[in-house]
Amino acid sequence: MRQPERKSATRQAVRIGTATALLPMLLLSGCMVGPKYVKPTAPTTPEYKETGKNNYKEGTPWQPAAPGDAATKGEWWAIFGDAQLNELEPQIAINNQSLQAAAARLVYARAQIKYNHSFLYPTLGASPSVVGERESNNRAYFTAPTPNNGLADTVLPLDLNYEIDLWGRVRRTINASKEEAQATAADLQTALLSLQAELAVDYFEARADDAQYKLLNDTVKDYEEAYRITNNRFVGGVSPESDVDQAKTQLESARVQASDVNIQRAEYEHAIAVLLGKPPADFSLKQVPLNAQPPAVPPGLPSELLERRPDIAAAERRVNEANERIGIARAAYFPNLSIGAAIGFESTAIANVLSGSNLLWSVGPALSQTIFDGGARRALSQQALAGYTETVANYRQTTLTAFQQVEDNLAVLHTLELEAQQQHSATQAAESAEKIFDNRYVGGLDTYLQVVTAQTTALANERNDIDIQRRQMDASVTLIKALGGGWSTAQLPKY
Repeated sequence: MRQPERKSATRQAVRIGTATALLPMLLLSGCMVGPKYVKPTAPTTPEYKETGKNNYKEGTPWQPAAPGDAATKGEWWAIFGDAQLNELEPQIAINNQSLQAAAARLVYARAQIKYNHSFLYPTLGASPSVVGERESNNRAYFTAPTPNNGLADTVLPLDLNYEIDLWGRVRRTINASKEEAQATAADLQTALLSLQAELAVDYFEARADDAQYKLLNDTVKDYEEAYRITNNRFVGGVSPESDVDQAKTQLESARVQASDVNIQRAEYEHAIAVLLGKPPADFSLKQVPLNAQPPAVPPGLPSELLERRPDIAAAERRVNEANERIGIARAAYFPNLSIGAAIGFESTAIANVLSGSNLLWSVGPALSQTIFDGGARRALSQQALAGYTETVANYRQTTLTAFQQVEDNLAVLHTLELEAQQQHSATQAAESAEKIFDNRYVGGLDTYLQVVTAQTTALANERNDIDIQRRQMDASVTLIKALGGGWSTAQLPKY
């Protein structure tokens, strides 16, 4: 007789549990209080100032990007055509520890979405207990009418709790965590782009040092020959000893400069190793003098920059997140509706605890409303509004900074293009003057002081040639970084 009774009780428990679980679902269509998100406006212009026709000569490479332009898409560093750089750059995404930390923050943000999403569903728990209890016959305010031999109680309950999201607090919390996850994903891209650009700059700096080192070593060889000639002339009684001292000074000065370049070069090599996640002792960069021209980098239109910069996208997503928090704060003014339910069995004996007569259940809604909180909700609302205002200002400031960075690098590249031409002409003139004074000194027409002056001027101009080339390559990298490195908001993950 016990078995049919137990099955009937179980079916009844299932029906009650199902009804209890479905009731909250019927109430999920509650409204969402709070403002609807509208993307804030950002200051922009029809075109970049530094790409204006009045500022650039005919044939300038700074033209708006065409739809099929691949100059800054994907592996943007490939535009420089450097095989060694192409090999190093992909290692950033795999081995860089700062990037790994940013990736962990993204995993954390994604997990937060799942955590907040769990509040859309009821919480179901079980807390079975077997309790034996004997009360004292002499406890306060009680006199036992009968002998007290103790009681036993066995309870097998299932508890269900659920808060109905009538005003959208839970849904807005989920939305806010989604916006934060998207912003964190954009932060990861910003970090990746920054590290990639830093590697490229360090790489070209090292290559420029290689070029400086080669120039100075060649200069040392030339000065050694000049010193030999001057010393021979002194031994022959043609030149004074002061000419030998001046030649020796020039030679040793060039050697010092060559040695000094190695310090900077080693530092850049060490920096590249750390960017690649390696100890400096495990990495070596073969010496190759810089011999490249800056590529043409189409900047596109200013309005496109809002979609191409991950830091701008992150700032905009956080504006949306702050908007959701206004709704969350506003929902606190409205009452909370929750449903609690319990079902299970209770008996004084374990043997018959699942009997139908031992079935227990309870279900019912509960409404709660804060009547007075000393201004706490008002303060939270003011904080949410202030937070929104702050994120809007941060978004606009990030946009302005992005425009500034693009304009700065366009201006730098344009100016350096002119400087490179002027410097090249100056270097050619200095080298020609050096040869003339060398010949005049050998012919006895000039003192060695004029040769020293010509040598110093020629070396300085030759080094300036390399330095301008280095600055052009660095500015090209930072321009690509300022333009977003080929990234777009279409690459933001969907949650």
